[in-house]
Amino acid sequence: MLLVLLCGLSGAALAKSNKAPPKEAHRAPVEVPLSPAQIGLAEYVHVGVIPCELGTTVKVTADAKAPGYFHVQVKHQTFEMAAVESATGALRLEDKKAGAVWLQLANKSMLMNQKAGQRLADECKSPAQLAVAEAMKAAPAQSVLDAPAPSK
Repeated sequence: MLLVLLCGLSGAALAKSNKAPPKEAHRAPVEVPLSPAQIGLAEYVHVGVIPCELGTTVKVTADAKAPGYFHVQVKHQTFEMAAVESATGALRLEDKKAGAVWLQLANKSMLMNQKAGQRLADECKSPAQLAVAEAMKAAPAQSVLDAPAPSK
């Protein structure tokens, strides 16, 4: 009887050890020191609840404890992002671990998941970006493919 009880207890211990560990709660990022240039870029990030196409919204919040870092939330996903220098002129925030990128242009922003190769939110416009987009519609830039206007 004692042998059966011991076997049962050891089996229960094995069963407990085979269970998956509980999922961790949302953790703060491991903060990597940012360069002065990255912290400078952070000043230009549009924060707040930003409306996007198809009724989606993206919430961008500066991390009060880590200058230059941002929390970017869409639906039930939150990304911990930092400004990254870009050669294109676009303001770029990245969560390298998750593979997420927030691209901010003068007239719109978009959130992409590079690992999955998909856009999570597109045509996102803060009030400042909406003003630029409207100005671009009212006075579109001349295309390099268009012939120059004739001179008089």
